[in-house]
Amino acid sequence: MAVTVGRLRPCNLLDWKFVLLSHNTVRGAAGATILNAELLASLGKLEPVAVAVARA
Repeated sequence: MAVTVGRLRPCNLLDWKFVLLSHNTVRGAAGATILNAELLASLGKLEPVAVAVARA
């Protein structure tokens, strides 16, 4: 996965303004989704399926 930063400029409100361009051909969208899910799980942001089904 590659990220390119461009148009970096100072901002009075947010410190910096910039544009990011990402390219995920190597990893693929499915791989990035799994990585995001693993991150959310490690942060405790996901609930077990049984809890979600019980609430539905």
